[in-house]
Amino acid sequence: MGDPKRYTVTAALPYANGPLHIGHVAGAYLPADIYVRSLRQRGKQVLFVCGSDEHGAAITMKALQEGSTPQQIVDRYHAMLESSLKGLGVDLDVYHRTSSELHHRTSQEFFDQLYEKGAFTEQEEEQYFDPEAGRFLADRYITGTCPKCGNPGAYGDQCEKCGSALSPADLIDPKSTLSGGAPVLKRTKHWYLPMDQHQEWVDTWLNQGLLDGTQHHDPKEWKPQVLGQCNSWIKDGLRPRAMTRDLDWGVPVPLDQAKGKVLYVWLDAPIGYISATRQWALDHGRDWEPWWKDKDTRLVHFIGKDNIVFHCIVFPILLKEHGGFILPHNVPANEFLNLEGRKLSTSRNWAVWVHEYLDRWPGREDVLRYTLTTILPEFRDSEFTWKDLQEKNNNELVAILGNFVQRVFVLCHKYFEGKVPESKRPDPSDVDVLTAVNEAPFLVRGHIDRYRFREALAMAMMPARLGNKYLTDTEPWKLHATDPDRVATILYNCLNIVAALSHVLGPFLPFTVKKLQQMLGIGAIPWADILSFEMPRGQALGKPEHLFSPITDEEIQPELERLHAHAPLAKEVQTQADAISPANAIKPLIQFDDFARLDLRTGLVLAAERIPKADKLLKLTVDIGEEDPRTVISGIAAHYGPEEVVGRQVVLVANLEPRKMRGVLSEGMVLMSEDADGKLVFVAPDAAIRPGSEVR
Repeated sequence: MGDPKRYTVTAALPYANGPLHIGHVAGAYLPADIYVRSLRQRGKQVLFVCGSDEHGAAITMKALQEGSTPQQIVDRYHAMLESSLKGLGVDLDVYHRTSSELHHRTSQEFFDQLYEKGAFTEQEEEQYFDPEAGRFLADRYITGTCPKCGNPGAYGDQCEKCGSALSPADLIDPKSTLSGGAPVLKRTKHWYLPMDQHQEWVDTWLNQGLLDGTQHHDPKEWKPQVLGQCNSWIKDGLRPRAMTRDLDWGVPVPLDQAKGKVLYVWLDAPIGYISATRQWALDHGRDWEPWWKDKDTRLVHFIGKDNIVFHCIVFPILLKEHGGFILPHNVPANEFLNLEGRKLSTSRNWAVWVHEYLDRWPGREDVLRYTLTTILPEFRDSEFTWKDLQEKNNNELVAILGNFVQRVFVLCHKYFEGKVPESKRPDPSDVDVLTAVNEAPFLVRGHIDRYRFREALAMAMMPARLGNKYLTDTEPWKLHATDPDRVATILYNCLNIVAALSHVLGPFLPFTVKKLQQMLGIGAIPWADILSFEMPRGQALGKPEHLFSPITDEEIQPELERLHAHAPLAKEVQTQADAISPANAIKPLIQFDDFARLDLRTGLVLAAERIPKADKLLKLTVDIGEEDPRTVISGIAAHYGPEEVVGRQVVLVANLEPRKMRGVLSEGMVLMSEDADGKLVFVAPDAAIRPGSEVR
């Protein structure tokens, strides 16, 4: 396979219906940026491509919820996503968007080529239709009970609890998310990709690395969980998948007989990588095709694990069937990042949002980059905590890296007027530490090439650890009066270690490396010169500077408070939400009398409506057998629309002291259960029972 002429590196297109959080960063964008920066250090031709994914049912649903338009939604979040990535130092060559005219044209041309080649099968079928809303329902507009795990909130394309791929027809008791009513079946025509016809070559390509009889890649270089997820699909048998949808937001299907239909988002979105490349080529007067069609180009997709099969099976089938395109050489997908003992959740605001971090922690971009790199979920889920960020900053960035650089520059200014010393006498005792420092760039490169970024960062920090030990062992401050030449040699060696750090840390800490280069008075060290580079003797150095400052408990405490305060969990679910921890610990024992004081009653939800300017709250009217129904405020709007809860049986804490929430008096608490994936489910009788019945 050899070393390729160029690299096309893509990072998953962030979905433009919300801001970027650290889970997204750890999943795709930071690993991709590290990889690309390393390649660029070595002088490789690299094109780093990304953009906003701006189509799909979720965006239209958000627009409906907000009383807005899909275009207004994507315009808002496209700008926010691009700004967040740039602010965190993700050095993209192009950040495009799938709502652009160029992307629409590129996608339609791609579909036309496939259509002309007979790559699709036409199938007239019955599809769910919402008579009240007057429209066919995309998979995400349908919820119901998962037939495999019983999750009552499964979507029409996937159960987010058990991960099963579904079709709307699989759901038990399907409901429209638009009206809350039961949809009806209505005939419509769609164009399908017969993936079953491609199963044999996909299997051979993935598991043997063979494509058209030649070695394409080494499967042993792919992450086992990536191949494992793909092989699960292959074992079950690939099935035809519709490439069109009955929607009014997306790329229109370019066929006269397909009016009112758009391309399936998983046909449209990956082509976004190609249209972004075309936009970059137009902007720079370049040819886009070698980056996607030349066999001497290596294509690498950085994604999260929820997008594996689309990048490893669906998109490769489309590329190969189209003809002329290269297939991905690797798809180093990451697992999920958890937050403070719980799964990240955008709907419940259990997240660290990148744009907010950049606003509240200016100048500490590399602190977040460093912390996330040390915990990247490369092979299994990992966890971010604010305490860990504090400790990594204080004990590693400040105490090891910053301390070493600060000591070296202070001593150079103290003893050599802030200039690079005129080293005259090398010492055999220095050889071991300098040899180890010279090995670091090659160790870092090796780990990065294997997508082991955590190990690579550990190797990149090694020169700082060695440098601190070297200074402590040699004690130049004790030698200056008696052996100034030796002091010059020691500090000259230390400055070269700092220069080495400015190289090996480049992929990880770009903001810090820029400071190091300015302090040293050098530019980026070319890869070819990494072993021979020496600091110019006599060159003026910058003033000693603290690269990092300690983070105090007082600084992280507001972040923890903000996280818990902003997470929209109502009082009735706070107890079980707090129990979602790595150990899922049971709370302290209580006496029976404590439990007996609770008055739990069955209730029937008669009406429900959203609370103005409180997106996460619903006002419920609940009959518990009293003369008048009660008003109850419940923080479940992120999980259920008003139309989904009317008619439900619930369990109510009836003797809870009433309190005002958003100006409305709440007269009880509806009990909910939260599953392992954060989905809220009603605690309710399993058979019809009179409202007001006592629960005991």
